Amino acid sequence: MSAFRRATAWSVDFALVVALASLLAVLTFNRMSALVTDVPELAARGGFDLLTSRGDVLDASAGLGTSLWDRSVGYVQQAFGLLVVAAFLYQWACLALAGRTAGKALTGLKVTPRTPRRAALRAAVTTATDVAVYAVACVLLVEGEIVLSVLVWLVAVALFLLNALPVLGGRRRSLADRVAGTSVASVELSRFAATRRVGTS
Repeated sequence: MSAFRRATAWSVDFALVVALASLLAVLTFNRMSALVTDVPELAARGGFDLLTSRGDVLDASAGLGTSLWDRSVGYVQQAFGLLVVAAFLYQWACLALAGRTAGKALTGLKVTPRTPRRAALRAAVTTATDVAVYAVACVLLVEGEIVLSVLVWLVAVALFLLNALPVLGGRRRSLADRVAGTSVASVELSRFAATRRVGTS
């Protein structure tokens, strides 16, 4: 089994995550655009604040802007949360039910041994290194925590490398494999070995 096949399998699976992220981005943008239809409600609140502001117009209008901003940030947080949950469920369901993701199926690879617990552990580590920590960094950036966002981004890159680089080694076991106690094997080689065992027994 070559590192190229592992990289290809990862690329296919990550492309699915990117496709979902793109869909969530479009939906989130539409939700944020739809806030314009809520402006009458927010403007009414802003107007009431204006009437009771005793001339402090800037403070009253700031409340309206803050309300719009908070709701927009909330939509972004929800989108990233859904992305992380969906990525985990995809990994876990594929591994628990079939022992392989779509990428691994296309490249003739499977994860062994296959148990629900190992699948959950492997899915959790894979999701954290590929999606979750990056999502946290992006949310922090949207919230204006630039320094903390950069630090979390660096942690995300480090975790990704810790997970990916061992695949280039002799045993080709990623961090996710080591944590879950699994390994990735070639389906063709496994079937060939099983056929030989049956033929010689």
